[in-house]
Amino acid sequence: MTGASPRSTHAPHPAWLPDDAFAAIGRRRVVVAGDGALAGTVAEEVAAATARFGGAFSRLEVGDGVADAELVLTLAPPLDEPIETIRIAAGSTPSAGSTDEGPATRHDDADESFRFTREAGSVVVQAPTDIGLLRGLFHLVRLGEAAFEGPDADETHAPATDLRMLDHWDNVDAHPTMGQVERGYSGGSIFYDNGFVRADLSRVERYARLLAAVGINRVAINNVNVNEHEARLLTDDLGDVVRIAAVFRRWGIRVHLSVSFASPIALGGLTTSDPLDRDVAHWWVRAAARVWDAIPDFGGFVVKADSEGQPGPFAYGRTHADGANMLAAAVEPHEGLIHWRAFVYDHRQDWRDRTTDRARAAYDHFHPLDGAFSGNVIVQVKYGPLDFQVREPVSPVLAAMPQTRIALELQVTQEYSGQQRHAVYLGPQWSQILGFRFWEAAGRDGGSPTVADLATGRGKAAEDPGTGTWRKPAGGFAAVSNVGDDEFWTGHPFAQANLYAYGRLCWDPTLDPGALLDEWVSLTFPGEADAVGQAVHAVLDRSWETYEQYTAPLGVGFMVRPGHHYGPDVDGYEYTPWGTYHFADRDGIGVDRTVRTGTGYAGQYPSPWRETYESLSTCPDELLLFFHHVPYTHVLHSGKTVIQHIYDTHFEGVARVERMIGAWSAVSTLVDPRFSERVAERFAEQLRSATEWRDQLNTYFFRKSGIADERGRSIY
Repeated sequence: MTGASPRSTHAPHPAWLPDDAFAAIGRRRVVVAGDGALAGTVAEEVAAATARFGGAFSRLEVGDGVADAELVLTLAPPLDEPIETIRIAAGSTPSAGSTDEGPATRHDDADESFRFTREAGSVVVQAPTDIGLLRGLFHLVRLGEAAFEGPDADETHAPATDLRMLDHWDNVDAHPTMGQVERGYSGGSIFYDNGFVRADLSRVERYARLLAAVGINRVAINNVNVNEHEARLLTDDLGDVVRIAAVFRRWGIRVHLSVSFASPIALGGLTTSDPLDRDVAHWWVRAAARVWDAIPDFGGFVVKADSEGQPGPFAYGRTHADGANMLAAAVEPHEGLIHWRAFVYDHRQDWRDRTTDRARAAYDHFHPLDGAFSGNVIVQVKYGPLDFQVREPVSPVLAAMPQTRIALELQVTQEYSGQQRHAVYLGPQWSQILGFRFWEAAGRDGGSPTVADLATGRGKAAEDPGTGTWRKPAGGFAAVSNVGDDEFWTGHPFAQANLYAYGRLCWDPTLDPGALLDEWVSLTFPGEADAVGQAVHAVLDRSWETYEQYTAPLGVGFMVRPGHHYGPDVDGYEYTPWGTYHFADRDGIGVDRTVRTGTGYAGQYPSPWRETYESLSTCPDELLLFFHHVPYTHVLHSGKTVIQHIYDTHFEGVARVERMIGAWSAVSTLVDPRFSERVAERFAEQLRSATEWRDQLNTYFFRKSGIADERGRSIY
């Protein structure tokens, strides 16, 4: 079903693709060679740029001869084969919007690599597929004039993994509590409006273009908490999924659906969803066939099962491998994927029982199943064992399943990092996670696999005492999107940098987050004074650390208002069934997760991190309270006591926010007034909230501990 919906009074902000970002291409003589739907998309982009900036454009065919052009984008043989030459087709004209492959052609993880060569200022981009050509185009956009300057060059570029995905937690029906987008902080859904798929998908088209520019190649378009109406996207409302898939297809992006494990009951009239029941398996086979008949390049299904009330195989005494593999068999003929989320835990715990530990759950459920999942199942693992906290240890599940395809799951939407009301750049956090090495002590780099290697299957073989030498099968990356129908896409304009950095880190996990911030600034504010970029860095470079300073200390996590998760509430979840997170009393704080005296969670890590986290003397300060319950007078490696650290960081965090505001205010008049006004509005809320966090946290722990701030500052 489709329906109209109101649009913003302003056109969507262009984000990192304003017209001026194409100036370097648009001023030159450009030719595009090759057929295919995405080659047509490239031709459209180039034709528009050259018309705008006074260059020249021709559409080419593969053949003999060499075109007289400053820039050539051409389909070519695989990059290790000889390169054919090209010629201008007689009388050729731009064929914008060409769909030579037809409306439902499969892309099937096509080779996305491209070759970039520069000789005497002229540039050639060659790719074996048209999706590679599209990647090459946006590489040029990022480089700008630098693409045509400097010494001769010959470079080959390719993504680290074929699976670079965004999950949308959008609801077809606006949820009475969570709204149109669960954990969305940027307005309503770009896909749905209170029960209908939007009739006008032009906003989705703009979004697909932005994602293509940073290398995202898959999206799931509905919430992992699949409600009754959302479930029908698989059946009655499949025609609307076809419409959305057609928009993303033009940009090399495949569509996925989140599905309910109980769909055979809810949609098929069966009495069971038992994965070993023949009728259930047949129902899924037929459902998959209908979807791929309608959308031949459909990606697959995302499943949240046995988690937070969602149905799953546990109801029938089956394992998660049983459930995932039944679905995998249904989609295998279509080369589809099953993304099976490892976010499985008991959300009805007894807070009085200190032996219960939500952090253990994913490892306890999934480690025993390593090697049991079908080859087209990807187990999607949150980066930490709890729930996207601003600071958590890296999940041991990522190291514990050497025979399983694992996708690292991140959260671009800022559920626990300010909800896009606070300026918090998450690139540094993600870079730390991607570079973490399970088999090496902190500060060493002996060559064992990073988390990025484990997710992409590109790492060297690792020696692990428990499993021997192994090489990971390729998984990939997934993250929860932060986009809505807000004028600036992400609510806070600076939150665009998180979406940008996520896509670029998926393409190359070794990229420097500071350099990615430079890229985002140069594209978002082309031609602006250097002072703008300097101010953005002053605001965002250490903003993740700043947010951590004025919120939950030393890895303890949560301390937020239940339900909406915004603002301070130290005991908000402490006595609820969802888990217990700090155990603060008059004597100390923290959760004992050691093997010797606690829940045993530290023992889920391989050496040397098992021993590092187990020992109070070696546990990193930033994770101390995640692994240990200590007195307030415990002295950190920094030389401060725990209680003084809490006081100092909360005061310093607010002071940093004030400095961030000052740095931006000095240049705010140099950018679009609407952008600047929105930033000013968000900064006012960030300062108010940070001050509230500071005062509540400091007061709470002063009253608990009875220990005064040694610097005599105001605590209530």
